[in-house]
Amino acid sequence: MADNIFLTTLKEMSDWASRKSLWPLACGLSCCAIEMMHTAASRYDLDQFGCLFRASPRHADLMIVSGTVTHKIAPLIKNLYDQMLSPKFVIAMGNCAISGGLYADAPSVLNGISNIIPVDINILGCPPRPEDLVKAIFELQQRKSAQ
Repeated sequence: MADNIFLTTLKEMSDWASRKSLWPLACGLSCCAIEMMHTAASRYDLDQFGCLFRASPRHADLMIVSGTVTHKIAPLIKNLYDQMLSPKFVIAMGNCAISGGLYADAPSVLNGISNIIPVDINILGCPPRPEDLVKAIFELQQRKSAQ
């Protein structure tokens, strides 16, 4: 009966939970945001994996940039990234976030979010599949717990 009991401190348990969970800040800029929202909905349910979407960059450690990034919104995204907790991770979701996609020749479109912030994982597709986002989040959880 004593095999089911273990002792720990509250600090150790809090650190373990922090290593195993990611709190993303959603930057849904265009059509790829629909796929990101679909991933957080009931079919894939990211909450069960410790992935809780946050509205404040000061509470987030993962930024998911999904959609077309314009030169007008780029400084705001950089500002949000600078306010995030460390260690921080970035997922670029969709061809438009990675390289400008269909709108790469438009003068108002930034050709890739990696020009202003470091990107950890790129998810290709137009639109990318929700399964790919779940796989990327699992990979980042493994990276975070290894740190």
